[in-house]
Amino acid sequence: MIKFLVYVAIILAVLAVGYLVRVFELAQSLKGKRSEEITDKDNQNMAKVMLGLLVFLFGFTIWQLNEYGSKLLPEAASIHGVETDKLLDFNFAIIWIVFVLTQFLLFWFAYKYYGRKNNRASYFPHSNKLEMIWTVIPAIVLAVIIIFGLKTWNKITEPAAAESTIVQIYSKQFDWTARYAGKDNVLGESNYKLITASNELGMVADNKEGQDDIIVKNELHLPVNKEVEFKFNSRDVIHSAYFPHFRAQMNCVPGMTTMFHFTPTITTAEMRAKTGNDKFDYILLCNKICGNSHYNMQMTIIVETEEEYNKWLSEKKPFGAAAATAEAK
Repeated sequence: MIKFLVYVAIILAVLAVGYLVRVFELAQSLKGKRSEEITDKDNQNMAKVMLGLLVFLFGFTIWQLNEYGSKLLPEAASIHGVETDKLLDFNFAIIWIVFVLTQFLLFWFAYKYYGRKNNRASYFPHSNKLEMIWTVIPAIVLAVIIIFGLKTWNKITEPAAAESTIVQIYSKQFDWTARYAGKDNVLGESNYKLITASNELGMVADNKEGQDDIIVKNELHLPVNKEVEFKFNSRDVIHSAYFPHFRAQMNCVPGMTTMFHFTPTITTAEMRAKTGNDKFDYILLCNKICGNSHYNMQMTIIVETEEEYNKWLSEKKPFGAAAATAEAK
């Protein structure tokens, strides 16, 4: 019933506007004017409206920045995240400068050069100098942005330090599995042909490096202030591992391994204190639409001290021991 009344109200509003326009046209015809005739006063009024729109546009934009600027992204919780935010701020600064300049000129010109009778525009077909200016300056700015972006990107994708913690992130519709490299810090071999209900990652049972690997689901634990190298794989379709608080994202592609690394700088407990939210958790999301339950493909991330991390890891059963237990049963 409410939806029906809303539709009726919209239809009545449209009809009312139509009748008002018709009344205005009749009033103009009674004054001896044609409705399509535009006077200098009409143009001047529209020029004032454009100036008012300019003030409204900038005022509304400043209000939005003040009201919602701090809510665009959560605080960066990695070294790489801070650098990424600097790159983002640099891009925003350029966008803001161009926005202010172009919108001011657009509305100001509409105000200053409104149409007047017997006023003719100057014929200005070409200028090599202007062509050079608006070609070279954007090219230089774009080159700076690309170089800045590549330097930031290379820092997260270049080879990680030898002592970094190695973690595999394995994706499939619709969940994540993490595999830690164990004490030898080397991931064991795996083969998709070996995937079974009890061996989701297709681990090679007799591979020495894989015996101490630790496989976990539901929670991903990371040590604070220590570099973590991630290796990403997918069983089925392209997924995208997105770590919003760490400003990191990488596609998980079937048949290949992608990777990046970052260093967490704020523990979960510290971030809970910062946000005043006792239930806060970092999260890993899939940022590719990968199927019907894409929205539900997420994993909690716990960042903790190295002592807490080592204690948690020591309580987990390595792949070799878990496989032996399964065989015994």
